[in-house]
Amino acid sequence: MKKAKVLYISHEIHPYLEVTELGKISRQLPQGIQERGKEIRTFMPRFGLINERRNQLHEVIRLSGMNLIIDDTDHPLIIKVASIQSARMQVYFIDNEEYFQRKAIFRDTKKKFFKDNDDRTLFFCRGVLETVKKLGWSPDIIHCHGWMTSLIPLLIKTNYREDPIFKDARVVYSIYDDNFDESFSDDYATKVMMEGMTTADVKDLKTPTWEGITMNAIAKSDAVIQGSETLSPALQTYIKKNQKQFLGFKSTEEYLDAYNSFYDELLVEDPILIE
Repeated sequence: MKKAKVLYISHEIHPYLEVTELGKISRQLPQGIQERGKEIRTFMPRFGLINERRNQLHEVIRLSGMNLIIDDTDHPLIIKVASIQSARMQVYFIDNEEYFQRKAIFRDTKKKFFKDNDDRTLFFCRGVLETVKKLGWSPDIIHCHGWMTSLIPLLIKTNYREDPIFKDARVVYSIYDDNFDESFSDDYATKVMMEGMTTADVKDLKTPTWEGITMNAIAKSDAVIQGSETLSPALQTYIKKNQKQFLGFKSTEEYLDAYNSFYDELLVEDPILIE
């Protein structure tokens, strides 16, 4: 039987960044799912805090060299890769000098939220999808972790909908306690607009708070997972309103098997993909 393919996209993966709940799951989940018989690919941003020499990152020339237009400006897309030997898995890194070379993740030394976090999010999400296209690797499941992946469901269901690499993919969005109090720029919805999108597709992005971008991700996903122990009543209501397949919070001991079964349920309409 053909193996199901799962694409993991996260803005934190241990050991490349310090351990968080999101980073730990993003590290352990791909390995666990691979060990359960599925094929995986994993992506994250190449933040400037990541030590390239120690982690043995190297550029993948055949995948680099593309430019992405963000807010009417060309930005070079650089792809790097590293291996986690103990897990027998590779991690692809999305890099760009302007967006990811700074020695910080989302805030400066004074804890101020970077003004271009919205542009960085758009560049990262588009960069992942364009790189997967170059790889020629068609995922059956795309599992997004963290708010920096929040545009992936929208892009897959609109601009990339007819692309043969993604047209059959099911999108899963995991929600974590990674919220921020600030807001993206007021014109975020306009920046995001691409061919294949309507104003209705980006209506939640007109209020580009953490809750707004999360609601947009929920609306465009096929399924939602509660990645953290708590979930706001507003988001619970929104998930029910949108009639999304939902998996509640699972403990460390049970989430691997639970997620694997959840993937299989999403793929049940295409039995050749089920192990």
